[in-house]
Amino acid sequence: MRNAPLRSWRTAGKAVSLAGLFSLLLTGCEAPLNLEAVREQSQEAIKRTDFYQAMARNDEVIVLSGNNGVVLVSSDSGETWLRQTPTSDSFLALDVCPDNSFIALTFNNEIWHSDASAKNWTAHTLPSQEQMMTAACAPDGSWWAAGAFTTVQGSADQGETWTKTSLNEDAILNNLQFVDSDKAFATGEYGLVLTTEDGGANWDYAGYLPNEFYAHTSHFRSQNEGWVGGLNGFIYHTTDGGESWDKSPTGINAPIFGFVYGPSGLYALADNATVLQQTDQSWQKISTSDQPLYLRSGLLLPNQKLLVAGGRGLLLNLEIPVAFSASTD
Repeated sequence: MRNAPLRSWRTAGKAVSLAGLFSLLLTGCEAPLNLEAVREQSQEAIKRTDFYQAMARNDEVIVLSGNNGVVLVSSDSGETWLRQTPTSDSFLALDVCPDNSFIALTFNNEIWHSDASAKNWTAHTLPSQEQMMTAACAPDGSWWAAGAFTTVQGSADQGETWTKTSLNEDAILNNLQFVDSDKAFATGEYGLVLTTEDGGANWDYAGYLPNEFYAHTSHFRSQNEGWVGGLNGFIYHTTDGGESWDKSPTGINAPIFGFVYGPSGLYALADNATVLQQTDQSWQKISTSDQPLYLRSGLLLPNQKLLVAGGRGLLLNLEIPVAFSASTD
């Protein structure tokens, strides 16, 4: 299930191919089609064939990335978007660096780096042959990627040279987050929770999730407190840095694919276009749509707005209900 969005890309490709073949058959027995609507859609930034995976922002722009090299950039809080395709490879992860530049990981093990405007992108090949699944920019500006065989790679010189470490376990890390310049967490397959105390130089086990729970997504707000989400709508919470975990009621059984954290609280993004907001130690559904599409990434915007993105070009700008809004430290 961890590759559900990736499988969705392949499914989407087959659907598009069949639709194209059907259109060709129709042209053989009917009058020529009016292609103006098709041309108009092709010029729009957001397309139904998009499967978005990651979102990040700096002081200037919001960047959204996904399959087939799509990069959307907005300078007006998501009201309008400009579309780019710096590569044909699918983007898996995206983060903003302290200097306001962006890094993005592609499925072919490249880190793409852009300036603060997100208009100019340059590729940097990762040295490890292991498949990387996630990337993060540390508070000191160093670049990091993690993935298969518990492999973690880091670069302190913007991709010129890399260090590599592994715990030699046949497990995939698919979440990586720095909470400060020294402390970071990585979560993934078989309930693994890894941590570093020295800015990524060394990694060790922080603990294990119950029943080898596979964490699709994770968010740590401090060195001690964090959440993971995954299959069946399960969300687990830790207050001791990952040593022990408690299950939080969500009221849903759809997979959890992302977390969004900000001044108004913590939100979980799930399948079926579901958005949950944390209330105490439980979760409240605040979305009204039940489209059979996943939500993967998002950002909190001013004026009680939540921008979320997912499969088949799904991009929603949601009002956060005032009744559920609560300030969080």
